[in-house]
Amino acid sequence: MIEVRYSASPSSVETATTADLRKNFLAEDLFHAGEVRGVYTHDDRLVVGGAVPGAGQLELPAWEVLGTESHLARRELGIINVGQAGHVLVDNEKFELDHLDGLFVGRGSEVVFAGEDAAFYFVSAPAHATYPTTLLTHAEIEPVKLGTPAGANERSLYRYAWGQELQTSVLQFGVTVIADGSVWNTFPPHLHDRRTEVYLYVDLDENDRVFHLMGRPGAARHLTVRNREAVISPPWSIHSGVGTGPYAFIWAMGGENNDYTDLSPVALEDL
Repeated sequence: MIEVRYSASPSSVETATTADLRKNFLAEDLFHAGEVRGVYTHDDRLVVGGAVPGAGQLELPAWEVLGTESHLARRELGIINVGQAGHVLVDNEKFELDHLDGLFVGRGSEVVFAGEDAAFYFVSAPAHATYPTTLLTHAEIEPVKLGTPAGANERSLYRYAWGQELQTSVLQFGVTVIADGSVWNTFPPHLHDRRTEVYLYVDLDENDRVFHLMGRPGAARHLTVRNREAVISPPWSIHSGVGTGPYAFIWAMGGENNDYTDLSPVALEDL
């Protein structure tokens, strides 16, 4: 099952209803037992999805919208396990993934998900070249420490694929974990004029929410987001959020530039 989302004008967002914002920018139902579900966005042609194998195995689908016999015939893939231990088969080679472990899969591979208590989040992007499949263990990645307790935005940034060290065509992804007692992520916000970014919020308690800010500077809107829901952030939109309790988020980007520092800060007075 895949849903197709079309690009939206930034001016249309300023007057959109809450229901319209959620329909266009929020992916609410990616994780269902025994299924692979996805969203195809025409913003940089990213695919985001969830695979929950349960007792069986699930293949990465070649949905019709991709126009190929294999999902990765013209794409590369990032995977992060947001559940408990499981494994991914890439061309029959087994990769074990625990909670928040990641995997980069190069163009042309076949992918199978397995693990009774696992839940795999994935993002694919068009690729012009093939790079090696690489396991990205969360515990072995040195985080970048950002923010301050006084600013309520202390967080650890785990860069899995970010334009350095691990070579990819366009795909970047990683995890940011908010410190206990902090609530803000990516604040002050910024823009990526040459890339679309997707946030998947994870590890929230059932009754907690993140208020995700989006829209153009000076015309910000917000989405109320639950655990394991993803927000599609077009290049013209800010992306930031504040939570009611502990959480982390998986960020993933694709576009015409995979330089991680290619961004435009937004001053608070411009919001």
